[in-house]
Amino acid sequence: MLAFEESNFINIGERCNVAGSTVFKKHIQNDNFAAALEIAKKQISEGAQVLDLNFDDGMIDGPAAMAHFVNLITCEPDISRVPICIDSSDFQVIEAGLKCTQGKSIVNSISLKEGEEEFLQKAATVKRYGAAVVIMAFDEQGQADSFERKIGICQRSYDLLVDKAGIDPTDIIFDPNVLTIGTGLSEHNNYGKDFIQTVEWIKKNLPGALVSGGLSNVSFAFRGNKIIREAIHSVFLYYATNVGLDMGIVHAGNLPLLKDIDPLLKQLCDDLIWNRNGTEVTEQMLLYAEKVKGKGVKKANTSDNDWNAKPLSARLSDAIVNGIDKYIVADVEEYRVSTDIEPIEIIEGPLLDAMGIVGDLFGSGKMFLPQVIKSARVMKKAVAHLTPFIEASKVEGSGNKGTVVLATVKGDVHDIGKNIVGVVLGCNNYRVIDLGVMCPMEKILATALKEKADIIGVSGLITPSLREMVNIANEMTKRGLTTPLLIGGATTSRKHTAVKIWPAYDLVIYVPDASRAVNVATSLINKDAKYLQGVRTLYEKVQQDHTKTMQRKEITPLPECREKKFVCTSPTPPPPNQLGVQVFNNYDLREVVDLIDWKPFFDVWQLRGRYPNRSYPKIFDDKTVGFEAKKLFDEAQTMLSDLVTSLRGSAVIGLFPAYSEGDDVVIEHGDGKQSTCHMLRQQIKAGKSDVYVGTADFIGARGSGDHMGFFSCSVFGSVKMAGKHEEEGDDYNGLLVKSLADRLVEALAEHLHLKIRKEIWGYDKSESLDANDLHAIKYQGTRPAPGYPSLPDHALKDVLWDVMKVKENTGTILTDSYAMEPPPSVCGLYIAHPDSYYFNLGQVALDQVVDYASRKSLTVLDVEDALDTVLGYEPKK
Repeated sequence: MLAFEESNFINIGERCNVAGSTVFKKHIQNDNFAAALEIAKKQISEGAQVLDLNFDDGMIDGPAAMAHFVNLITCEPDISRVPICIDSSDFQVIEAGLKCTQGKSIVNSISLKEGEEEFLQKAATVKRYGAAVVIMAFDEQGQADSFERKIGICQRSYDLLVDKAGIDPTDIIFDPNVLTIGTGLSEHNNYGKDFIQTVEWIKKNLPGALVSGGLSNVSFAFRGNKIIREAIHSVFLYYATNVGLDMGIVHAGNLPLLKDIDPLLKQLCDDLIWNRNGTEVTEQMLLYAEKVKGKGVKKANTSDNDWNAKPLSARLSDAIVNGIDKYIVADVEEYRVSTDIEPIEIIEGPLLDAMGIVGDLFGSGKMFLPQVIKSARVMKKAVAHLTPFIEASKVEGSGNKGTVVLATVKGDVHDIGKNIVGVVLGCNNYRVIDLGVMCPMEKILATALKEKADIIGVSGLITPSLREMVNIANEMTKRGLTTPLLIGGATTSRKHTAVKIWPAYDLVIYVPDASRAVNVATSLINKDAKYLQGVRTLYEKVQQDHTKTMQRKEITPLPECREKKFVCTSPTPPPPNQLGVQVFNNYDLREVVDLIDWKPFFDVWQLRGRYPNRSYPKIFDDKTVGFEAKKLFDEAQTMLSDLVTSLRGSAVIGLFPAYSEGDDVVIEHGDGKQSTCHMLRQQIKAGKSDVYVGTADFIGARGSGDHMGFFSCSVFGSVKMAGKHEEEGDDYNGLLVKSLADRLVEALAEHLHLKIRKEIWGYDKSESLDANDLHAIKYQGTRPAPGYPSLPDHALKDVLWDVMKVKENTGTILTDSYAMEPPPSVCGLYIAHPDSYYFNLGQVALDQVVDYASRKSLTVLDVEDALDTVLGYEPKK
């Protein structure tokens, strides 16, 4: 691919990207490819010289969408005249696009992140299709963030591509990572200068290679200030193109000419980009930003004198909006005694007005979940103080927006997400009746009837809970109810709701997270016919897409899958140093803290950074959620120091001789006893592979001398501790306890698995991995859990509980639906073979269901019920 000097800077259009354009994403999800093509045409008419295509979304069939859209483009002369940039983090999607493109295309992107072998394999594929390729400045250690790291990775990549892969240097496009400047952190000050100098170095030292970059990242610290951002973009682009930047994502119409930029602003941009005067120039830019915005930045001040100097109504509002509980009881009491207003009117007046502000800020993305929970805590303190006065006066309020009954379904003990939804709805003046966990269907429906509920919301974490939700939906139809049913929880999805629950009950709505709950509830309370019709139309579309997908998937007969099973080629692992069951009560939780994976913690609190700041600790650098994430993290550390000594960790493991028998694994434990772990096998072809893997493939046959292990880990005490906070109206600390306990039990499992590999089993005594390596699954072997992608049948837990006597040894119990109590609990298998890996079973056919039922001595209907989420066919009702 050649960019001649006459071509100047090549502008890449990125609006055909589902991650960057909600309009484009909506068109693709609605199968409206004609409208999506119009977006492509518009970009080209506005000056885009390369068209970036990206279909990475969980509800979009990436390979199919990419292939279809590229095929459509080839029939549109106005679009096909420009090169296509096939953009995806999934290489299968990239290859689907490459198969359909005409002429020269660009692949975005590959890197050394996964190591040289995979890098060269992908490069060979790109070369085979004759495409150019974008190389990100990442390697096995992560993203390059300095000049030295950038040029080192680029040189290494160039040498591999040219010398080993035989790639034409002119087909190599480096993206050396445009990172954000002006953050106030000194370690970020050189990012602008380093990028520009890297561009210059590449042009001088890597002949033929091109350079690209995404411009918007550089100014992200000044998000919301258009004048500042556009000035930085113009000045940065001026210097970068002068040293050889060939292409990038730029909205050219938004770039001011250099001569039109205020000289002072241009000088500040120069100083910021070239890191003159360190963080001082950032402060100067902030002052300038305040000037052009016409207002300064308000700082919270909660000293007693300053607080009391504010008007009383302002103090009440500020306390709730800013989550400050220090003064709320005294201020509410002062308001009560100094006015003639009834206590209930104080709640319905200034307090609910303040909560309305909180709701609006949260709904618009200007406030984050931890802040909302803190605001709710202040509100509850105020209401708790006023409640005795309300009861004494017997004055009833004017009412609320509606009544919502929430419950975690029967058999499930997980309630963090449900509790968050309850708090958010309560913040928006909904009356919330929370029935807690393990709630039977009859209790949910009876309570809804008794309390005249406007909405019922059910939640669950484990897959059996999905079946219970279908049961509830069927019963609501049977009783002729018309109350909307909200569906939420980690295992739920829009697809499952549309395909499995909606056919059972018409008024069912999937709510993916707490931020959507208020808008959904408001639409339902207002009986918004347009909204409800939109939901029905969407669910019909999801059902149709599901049917098409099922028809497209080729399910291989089970006998053929068994013939093409995965075959381990490495030697069988050595026998364990210690066989049998071992109990670890009072596990020292201080030992596991360093192994905590913090990303899921921030996910629970709905704090999600944007690339490249999605993971911990980079999330703290995110310009949108970084400050609040750091604040939450610091408060979590304070609480964690108490939890590791207040809570009790408990675990039991078992290591046993084992052998595979068909698709099952037999373990031998004590006095000749045997137990069978029934497993399943893939039946859908995965990419180009002609292998259909089952978990039993990783265990040797009878006589091989192989072994397999079980484990169960729990953290006790968090439910009681969180409940105490909640009884005191402190939902924030209640949720903090629960979310930290979940992280602790996962870290305990990680720590125990480490001891298994190095000591107890001892099959990898020389392992030397840090926490990041462990979270990236770089260790030998696996620990799959029942209910997860490779082992969808939770009933496997029965074998673990029987063989290891889990309840007797640790106190951890199984519910009828296979949820574990206490909720911070995990269990699974230990597989040591070096060839083993985590895999997704995918969907299974009727022939395997019949075979599985026979092996387990169950009916086909029982197995279909247990494997509902992975059936590759619609079972007979």
